[in-house]
Amino acid sequence: MDYSKLKSILEGLLFVSGEEGLSAKAIAEVVEMDVDVVRDVLRDLQSDFVRDGRGIRIAEVAGGFRLTTAPDHAPYFEKLAYSPARSSLSQAALETLSIIAYRQPITRIEIEEIRGVKADRAIHTLMVKDLIEEVGRADALGRPILYGTTKAFLDYFGLASLDQLPDPDVGEADDELEERTKMLFERIEGRQLSLDDLRMLEAD
Repeated sequence: MDYSKLKSILEGLLFVSGEEGLSAKAIAEVVEMDVDVVRDVLRDLQSDFVRDGRGIRIAEVAGGFRLTTAPDHAPYFEKLAYSPARSSLSQAALETLSIIAYRQPITRIEIEEIRGVKADRAIHTLMVKDLIEEVGRADALGRPILYGTTKAFLDYFGLASLDQLPDPDVGEADDELEERTKMLFERIEGRQLSLDDLRMLEAD
C-alpha cells in the first residue's frame, strides 16, 4: 500500500473512532499490517500535524491514539461554545442528553444504538457546556468511557436531584425510555424557550 494512502487511511480511522480512539493493534488488524509499522506511521502523522501547524493533533493516551485539537487553540473553542449563537442545544444534543440522563452511566456506543446515529458531536457539545461528564469506564472490550450528567445539568433545568426527572408509569422498558426521553425533551425545550424569551425582553 502507498505510504501516503496509508497515512490518509489511518487519519480517517482515528476520525471515525471519535474520542474513544484506537490502539495501534486494532488499527493494524483493520489495515492488515504489522503493529510496529502502524505505530511508526501514526507517530509520523502526529509529527506532520505539528510541523504543518494543523488545528488537529494526534494524542497518544494509555496505549491508544485519538484525534484532538491543538492545546493553544483552547481559548477560541471556549468563545465558540459560549457565544450567543451557540447558546441553544441542537435537537441531536437534546436527544443525547435525555438518553444520558435516564440511562447513566452509559457509553457512546450505547447512546448511538438507541438514537441510531453517531453521537460524537452531540457528546462533545454537552461536555463543553458542562451538562455531562466522564464518570468512569465500562467493564467491556476497550474499556469505553461512561457518561453521566453533572451538577450543572441539575442547575440548568432547575432539578434538585435526578429523582425529579419526569417518571411516567409505562410498562415496557423501551416504551418507558421513549416516553421519558420525550418528556425530558419537552422540558428542556421549554427551558430553552424561556431563556430565549428572556433574552428578547432584555434586548427590547
